[in-house]
Amino acid sequence: MDGKIYSGPARLAALSLALSACGGGAAYSPPQLSPPERWNAPLEGGLDSAATSREALSRWWTRFGDERLDSLIERAVQGNLDLRDAQARLLEARARRGVLGADRFPTVDIGASYARERASENTAQVGGLRFETQETNLFDATFDARWELDVFGRVSRNLEAADAEIGQAQEDFRDVLVTLVAEVALNYVEVRSFQSRLSIAQSNISAQEDTLRLTRVRFDAGLVSALDVAQAETNLGTTRSEVPRLQIGLEQALNRLAVLIGTDPGALDQEMSQARPIPAVAEDVAVGIPADILRQRPDVRRAEREVAAQTARLGVARAQLNPLFVLSGSLGLRSNDFEDLFEGGSRSSGFGPSLLYNIFNRSRLRQGVAVEDARLEQTVVRYENSVLTALEEVENSLVSYAREQVRKQSLQESVEASQRAVDLAETLYVRGLTDFQNVLDAQRSLFNQQDQLAASEGQVTLNLITLYKALGGGW
Repeated sequence: MDGKIYSGPARLAALSLALSACGGGAAYSPPQLSPPERWNAPLEGGLDSAATSREALSRWWTRFGDERLDSLIERAVQGNLDLRDAQARLLEARARRGVLGADRFPTVDIGASYARERASENTAQVGGLRFETQETNLFDATFDARWELDVFGRVSRNLEAADAEIGQAQEDFRDVLVTLVAEVALNYVEVRSFQSRLSIAQSNISAQEDTLRLTRVRFDAGLVSALDVAQAETNLGTTRSEVPRLQIGLEQALNRLAVLIGTDPGALDQEMSQARPIPAVAEDVAVGIPADILRQRPDVRRAEREVAAQTARLGVARAQLNPLFVLSGSLGLRSNDFEDLFEGGSRSSGFGPSLLYNIFNRSRLRQGVAVEDARLEQTVVRYENSVLTALEEVENSLVSYAREQVRKQSLQESVEASQRAVDLAETLYVRGLTDFQNVLDAQRSLFNQQDQLAASEGQVTLNLITLYKALGGGW
């Protein structure tokens, strides 16, 4: 790479920018990063450094032109339980912000009460003389208001933190969405890949059954020994043993796919029973530049919102060190007779400012500031780490996608050569010009190469899906 995300001084500068939001009402500034100007991995196999289209990246799976895949992703977005859980957390964050937003306005209470009082007979006497006990009624209606003046920003910083937490929840939702569409596509490709490999296995089993029948005919005619028959049976049994393993992988991918769209395992078995080709890989893939992931990756965006939220919390902690100014007032009606309650003489009122200053608890408050300060440093480090992790994932995906295409091309050439070897070995064996072991070796090699080629074709597509996920596509 051409640059570093943070050097030591750069980290301190970034942290200082974040901390500046806590004093004097300064606006929050996100940490400034310096990602590399270009990708370290060579852009091969259709990869292009052209800018990624936001719209195309948000629906990257449509480039495969597979209607079944499109349908599955749409159903997953509607029915996936993890996505619904993330949506509920977003709604919760918005509701919490609404609760804190009420602190900007006065707190108003309306109350009404009635009490009937009777004095004790044992207290209604003076100097040995007893007076008649009095019973009184008290009717009371009050309207009280209290308003905190946000002189040092405690309320506004709380709201800033709540806004940033909404941003975190939003990016969490997007991150789940990115992961969801990628997982649906990955498992769909796994299904098609296993189906392709099963088809290859069945084709090789059929060919090896023909070879076994031919060997038995030649054995019955006394042309070959029983060893050839046993070897043919062994070769066939080995190939057949691969079928259950592939079926296990197919069923697991189908079950996972069903759960991802919010249905019971096995619900897609009938729908996906007909084998289809592995989705074709798009010819050109625009990957942009490293700086793009700071804008596109939801996990990186979430980490930045976490820094913003913690910056605001530090501001709240610092505001606690300052006095609290409150305006309070009340209007009321009070009377011993209900009939007189609404007359002018029953009115009462009060108004005045108050100041609260926690002098004897400042040590604890200062330690609270230190706690929030340390937490802010942690969030900045996590932000840096999220960017490095994102860069690593993209770099790995670029290499995997390009190199697997080279491997697939080599396997295609190997399959063609293996097919020629099988045809030639079988012809020479029938003519008695070669040993049967050469036929068996050629058949085993052909099946192995065909299986690897089918797996590689699927892996190329899987690697491309992983690349789109690493780029933050899908929202």
